[in-house]
Amino acid sequence: MAAAEGRLSDGAEGMSESEREGRKTKDPVDSAPPPFRAAVEALQGARLRPEIEVDPTKPPQRLAPHAYALEAAVVDGDDDLADGRLVLLHDPAGHDAWHGTFRLVTLVRAELEPEMAADPLLPEVCWSWLTGALQARGLSYGEASGTVTRASSHYFGGLSERAPASQIEIRASWTPREGPAGVPDTASHLAAWCDLLSQIAGLPPAGPGDASVVTLPQRRGPQKS
Repeated sequence: MAAAEGRLSDGAEGMSESEREGRKTKDPVDSAPPPFRAAVEALQGARLRPEIEVDPTKPPQRLAPHAYALEAAVVDGDDDLADGRLVLLHDPAGHDAWHGTFRLVTLVRAELEPEMAADPLLPEVCWSWLTGALQARGLSYGEASGTVTRASSHYFGGLSERAPASQIEIRASWTPREGPAGVPDTASHLAAWCDLLSQIAGLPPAGPGDASVVTLPQRRGPQKS
């Protein structure tokens, strides 16, 4: 990933003015309804902690009439401690399952020590990190759902020298409540999502917080294939 100091990068660095203008005319966000454009602009203007690198990525095409996606990694030197993807969906006509016109969908994952992955309470704790991150920022949301999955890999034969590996994965979605002009506070939802990423990566809180909050110990993150 190439974003600098936790800020969103649109990949336009080094492009000529005419190239930038051409890109703007081709951007489907530009032809989207004003509430969706405003929600995306808020995501693009968010400032995040420097350990988190965030970049736009290709959104899914069939989940909603309008979609915008980000991918992120929590970086410590050459190591990715955790990574994830956040997708903003918008259907101006509304969606019965969402109970709103916007939906946020996420995937977050990180490597774990095998003994930590064996903790029977880990799935409940990880889910509470998501809901707690949203609540800590005073965000109103509804229809939250998702899964927490742990997976362990043991290596044999020619791979037997590798140590066992375990991974935690959170897949979730929720409906951000809409504010003035029908636009949710997507910048704050992104910040809360990054709080979840930081927590699962084992980073200490960025500022003063609740001392009772438990994070996973800092570690090497998802292995690159």
